Amino acid sequence: MALEEYKRKRRFEETPEPPAKVATKAGNRFVVQKHDATRLHYDFRLEMEGVLKSWAVPKGPSLDPADKRLAMQVEDHPVSYFDFEGTIPENNYGAGTVIVWDVGTWQPLSPVPVNGKYVPGTEAEAAAMLAKGDLKFRLNGKRLKGDFALIKMKGRRPGSKGNEWLLIKKHDDHAVEGYDIEEFDQSVMSGRNLEEVAGDAGSREWKSRPSSGRGKLKAAWLADAVAKLDQKKAAAGGQKKKRQQLTAESAKKTPQRTQRKATDKS
Repeated sequence: MALEEYKRKRRFEETPEPPAKVATKAGNRFVVQKHDATRLHYDFRLEMEGVLKSWAVPKGPSLDPADKRLAMQVEDHPVSYFDFEGTIPENNYGAGTVIVWDVGTWQPLSPVPVNGKYVPGTEAEAAAMLAKGDLKFRLNGKRLKGDFALIKMKGRRPGSKGNEWLLIKKHDDHAVEGYDIEEFDQSVMSGRNLEEVAGDAGSREWKSRPSSGRGKLKAAWLADAVAKLDQKKAAAGGQKKKRQQLTAESAKKTPQRTQRKATDKS
């Protein structure tokens, strides 16, 4: 059922996040949210069938057709999630800072080209292409424009959940060779970057289910990142505890040394 996974990960009595409500009015917007969580990534979302179909793109979308961006499909999000920008507090699911990196509209392309070119398709064709694992579409955003494809990877890597796709830019007038996403680090809504949003006490905060209660992470890259972070925190905690013990032992020995010196002088 739509939004069940989104709902499962959140406790709405504790969070101001939008509820798991499927929109009844059809829409054709898209949004890309830059998310500095355990690992910096971009959330690519297409408004479709009353929800936001969502993919986490570690390196972000590209306008260079030579770039084949890994896109991990995640749970559908409610349409009301579209314009969120702010900070999700620590120890919550998805903790980190979010900005709206791009917004605009999208339209599906017919799966079969006409005279060598893809033409606008129907919503039914979009749903069929998504189910098949080969969705072709056109974006008209502030930063992303032109034709793209989301292609589901057939090969299953070790630990894979079968949610790996590739986000690829098609060759057209909007293609940019050597595209560098890091040149664009500000929100298209507020003009702020991640650091500015994170340091703004007035930014909207979301509170959701603590990460310790979310179960096994589905995205392999995210699970690896979380494991490395946990190891780093554990190592740092052990070193801190050792320093505290050494300091305490040194403090105990200092009065004894002082007393010995005083005895020797007398």
